[in-house]
Amino acid sequence: MAANMNPKKNPMPSQTPEVRAHNFSEVALGYDEATALDEAARCLNCKNMPCVSGCPVNIHIPEFIGKIKEGDFEGAYQIINRSSSLPAVCGRVCPQETQCEAKCVRGIKGEPVGIGRLERFVADYHNTHSDGKPNIPQKNGHRVAIVGSGPSGLTCAGDLAKKGYEVTVYEALHTAGGVLVYGIPEFRLPKAIVEKEVDNLTSMGVKIETNYIIGKTLTVDELFEMGYEAVFIGSGAGLPSFMNIPGENLKGVYSANEFLTRSNLMKAYLDDPVTPISKGGKVAVVGGGNVAMDAARTALRLGAEKVYIIYRRSMEELPARREEVEHAMEEGIEFMLLSSPVEILGYRNPEDKRDPKNGCVTGIKCIKMELGEPDERGRRSPVPITGSEFELSVDTVIISIGTSPNPLIKSTTEGLEVNKRGGIIVEESTGATTKPGVYAGGDAVTGAATVISAMGAGKTAAKAIDEYLMSK
Repeated sequence: MAANMNPKKNPMPSQTPEVRAHNFSEVALGYDEATALDEAARCLNCKNMPCVSGCPVNIHIPEFIGKIKEGDFEGAYQIINRSSSLPAVCGRVCPQETQCEAKCVRGIKGEPVGIGRLERFVADYHNTHSDGKPNIPQKNGHRVAIVGSGPSGLTCAGDLAKKGYEVTVYEALHTAGGVLVYGIPEFRLPKAIVEKEVDNLTSMGVKIETNYIIGKTLTVDELFEMGYEAVFIGSGAGLPSFMNIPGENLKGVYSANEFLTRSNLMKAYLDDPVTPISKGGKVAVVGGGNVAMDAARTALRLGAEKVYIIYRRSMEELPARREEVEHAMEEGIEFMLLSSPVEILGYRNPEDKRDPKNGCVTGIKCIKMELGEPDERGRRSPVPITGSEFELSVDTVIISIGTSPNPLIKSTTEGLEVNKRGGIIVEESTGATTKPGVYAGGDAVTGAATVISAMGAGKTAAKAIDEYLMSK
């Protein structure tokens, strides 16, 4: 196939903003075969493969793209599958622009190769055309328990299953997938995709036990008593942070975690939901990360007449993926930048029965900010501007300023040390914790981060667990 020297990558087909803002169908529609072949031809197959160094799970990128060039899409999938247990997920939500694509040589004088888009195409092709069962490795007689079925847990489980381990995943919720099902909306990551990826693992012999809260239903120590020889903790960071400002206890104030879980997992978007959620009216989302974008765009699809993103820094510092920010803007979400909430307004007198809005949000009071000196991470610190307060009339406020690991596992596991932020302390190169035989990775260690970094941690731990048990 002749090289394609077009400096721009093939655009991703997608629903138009005016249509997608009113449905939960996937926004990006994916490449067809002709477009995938054309985009693959942009890869120069560099000998030193800089893109691979940018991938947390070290996918052999030029090799799988080479298979696409040959029209061997299933062969391309098998190459990805050697390194990644969740290719259809990564192709959709991985921030390739700051990782593999950031290292792409084509990006020096133009746009990098659309590596993520090609990964998605290959994974979707496999899921559509393959009906074969994966080869189940011969069991090696060792048992490992995984806590949490999010990206780190599923990756660790998949890598260990390929080595012949008997693996059981314990999930607190009633559906496997962790943040992939409760946190990321359908319009970015269809739940059928996650279900398919989980099915791929169970067909390899991985067992998944739902409705098990480790620390309550069972403890980590009890897992060892049940015969497991190692435990991997990938329980995520599901404990939301709040601003500690007046009015946060009013009806109509949600953490982004609660809001998205009610919508994504509990189907609160239905006309008669079991778990209701605020719909319609005006919505303010506080924060500037990917979760804030997800919450804002979900609120819009639930019928909000107006949605604001309130972020205390400028657009330059906004941490969300550019693609998600652009989609939000196209859909009509308004960005209130260099602004920070100081109070949530509403009716607070529980004895006042005269107004039907008693106890509910009626607005949010903010103050304008300006950027001062850089903080320890190099980001310029926001400083309030005296006398610049203003109010917005809103009916719902969603707080999306970060999460931390739930302290339950630490409080019920002797010998497991955590840092001041509640993250489990591990040896970086192995994921080993301070408790022998216990490993950890993903958001439970780092706090809220990306899906692919969690997968990288699961992969690292799986390798270390194998070496640990094989040396015993």
